Amino acid sequence: MNKPIARTLSAIALVAALATPATLSAHRQWMMPSSTVVSGDDVWVTVDAAVSNDLFYFEHQPLRLEPIKAWAPDGSEVKIENGSTSRYRSTFDVHLHQKGTYKIVDARTMIGGTYMLAGKQERLPRGVTADKLASAIPAGATDVKISESQNRNEIFVTSGEPNDTVLKPTGKGLELVPVTHPNDLIADEAATFQFVIDGKPAANIGVTVIPGGIRYRNDLKQVDLKTDAEGKVAINWTEPGMYWVNATASDSKTSVPGATERRLGYVTTLEVLAP
Repeated sequence: MNKPIARTLSAIALVAALATPATLSAHRQWMMPSSTVVSGDDVWVTVDAAVSNDLFYFEHQPLRLEPIKAWAPDGSEVKIENGSTSRYRSTFDVHLHQKGTYKIVDARTMIGGTYMLAGKQERLPRGVTADKLASAIPAGATDVKISESQNRNEIFVTSGEPNDTVLKPTGKGLELVPVTHPNDLIADEAATFQFVIDGKPAANIGVTVIPGGIRYRNDLKQVDLKTDAEGKVAINWTEPGMYWVNATASDSKTSVPGATERRLGYVTTLEVLAP
């Protein structure tokens, strides 16, 4: 083999080995808008939606489009258009007829669990619903453990002047209540967000912030924060770019009979501009 090529391949292998613990540590779901701030009278935004190891890079699987909804600045629902799901990503368009801030949301509630049968641990089938839960657990099963997962993935897009109608929480699950508007983020300027669970401040929950582009660096640049007693957290953006923000929590306030734990997750993709 040509020596320069061999050295190059060895270097690539070394970089990949060093990067593996950071970049392959988890599959992260995300949505990415073509723009977070637009202007004009007839404007659209195209959104990519995927699950991947490397943020904002398509290499694992698409997000399914069925649960995704969009909300206009006046709070009305907007049609998702031109939806398409391919091997590694889904894409869709939203026509921004109104001026103000839009919210695009993928909210899902899932049921998971395990049980013992004939000395072996089994898992509930994927996609089981509350009304089918009893029939999904076979006779003779023991040590049944059921959990409910409520996950919310959302992004914000502003056409013209921003407003805050869609920023109000629904009161269901883990949500972000922006103190700083999510489409007004500047590098080297701290932003404050509040997290709530069922509309009440989510104190002392974990919040993870990771800038995009992790495929091209060894250091994740991950920042792990905690909310204060009011559910608030201050995020210092170190550089311009797209950021993935994830919050998680758990409690026992389930809506599924037999479930003992509720797992809550929140994800958003935010754009931070240069000063």
